[in-house]
Amino acid sequence: MALTQALITGGAGFIGSHLTERLLAAGQTVTIIDDLSTGRLANLAHLEGDARLRVVVEDIRNTQVMDRLVSECDVVYHLAAAVGVEKILSEPIATIEINIGGTEVVLKTARRYRKQVMLASTSEVYGKGVRFPFTEDDDTVMGATIRSRWSYATTKAIDEFLALAYHKEVGLPVVIFRLFNTVGPRQTGQYGMVLPRFVQAALAGKPIQVYGDGEQSRCFCNVHDAVEAIYGLSQMPSAVGQVFNVGSREEVSILELAKRVKARAGSESEIRLIPYTEAYEAGFEDFRRRVPNIAKIQSMIEWEPTTTLDETIDQIIHYYREKMNDGGNHT
Repeated sequence: MALTQALITGGAGFIGSHLTERLLAAGQTVTIIDDLSTGRLANLAHLEGDARLRVVVEDIRNTQVMDRLVSECDVVYHLAAAVGVEKILSEPIATIEINIGGTEVVLKTARRYRKQVMLASTSEVYGKGVRFPFTEDDDTVMGATIRSRWSYATTKAIDEFLALAYHKEVGLPVVIFRLFNTVGPRQTGQYGMVLPRFVQAALAGKPIQVYGDGEQSRCFCNVHDAVEAIYGLSQMPSAVGQVFNVGSREEVSILELAKRVKARAGSESEIRLIPYTEAYEAGFEDFRRRVPNIAKIQSMIEWEPTTTLDETIDQIIHYYREKMNDGGNHT
């Protein structure tokens, strides 16, 4: 059966708004549910007036609302979650309750109506993994429970276990995609996201703050590429019951990233190293590397990221320059 009616939880967020565009372009109708705790209606402003889009402002843990919305759709893209290191450290209760409780509501309701669930997970579930690149069936190594930084990774791992349990026990069609540092226009630096934070500082002539020694490395995937992967997996019946990495293989250190942002923005900003204890909290632990193996998704849907990091940086610089010229809120 063709998927024509989509429900996106967290659809007013950075990734959700881009996924909304992609699904509308594919001729689908889209309902968004978002409590706007991190999402923004401004992300969807350019889609106003499209009769195929409906926006519901509500918490996904409202079971009555979710029952109605899930019953009306063909597929649920579950993106809603508490995200961003700063938010996770400052609101640990909400992080755990929203991420686990929200996913439980989504899966229970999807089971009732036999709907497909596309579950967003994260590279954080690999924890302190030391085998590179990360492969979907690698062991995960989490930090101590006294380090609240690991609560997010643990909640997303539980989400994965729960989704796969629903698939195994009752046959619920679920697909899990682990996102590796998805970046692009509309991403906010408000909750510690590194690339928009660097761009905003560079454009404002403020110090570009690099946490730690800057030698930690990441692979940044453009949101348009990530959305193509998510959409492609949703159209592939053989993806059901499986987990897929979604990310770029273009690895860069955070210090090098800062230098590239500064250069491409034509900025005079100073690059300043900030100890983790000053940026976050005592005992904060970070990954040194985070590199995905994407062979599995490549073999499933022949997906390959096509946007370079420099192109993505330019897109984000253009986005924030436009917002600054418009006098808008660009946090």
